[in-house]
Amino acid sequence: MQDLNFPKYEFKFRKKDDKLLIFDEVRKKYLVLTPEEWVRQNLIQFLIHEKQVPMGLIAIEKGLKVNTLTKRTDILVYRKDGQPGLLVECKAPTVKITQDVFEQIARYNMSLNVPLLIVSNGIRHYCCKIDFEKGMFSFMKEIPNYKDI
Repeated sequence: MQDLNFPKYEFKFRKKDDKLLIFDEVRKKYLVLTPEEWVRQNLIQFLIHEKQVPMGLIAIEKGLKVNTLTKRTDILVYRKDGQPGLLVECKAPTVKITQDVFEQIARYNMSLNVPLLIVSNGIRHYCCKIDFEKGMFSFMKEIPNYKDI
């Protein structure tokens, strides 16, 4: 898999039916290793090891309703009070982070009202803070530590 803009992490892999699988520590199962899954697994490890996010407060591919459609978040991090604090959208490294990607995460966030959003393709990471009272957002220089979510 392609090198990403994250520290190097150790992963468990195995092959099944000519497909390479990667072990997801949060969901406790092996998943087909797609480029997007590679980004997601690296970002999960980054959040756990570098940003001190408790693994038990991470939800992967959590279902949500957007209008009448059922969608799934890539990563949702909960605060200690049980409220969502961070929403992440992962893309494959070959996918450019465009306005469409930001609109996708914004649509997902309409029902969740999460104050921090991250969009990443593994190479470029964007984190923004939402000010719901002012109806504005601002980009952050770096992803905050869990205690600041």
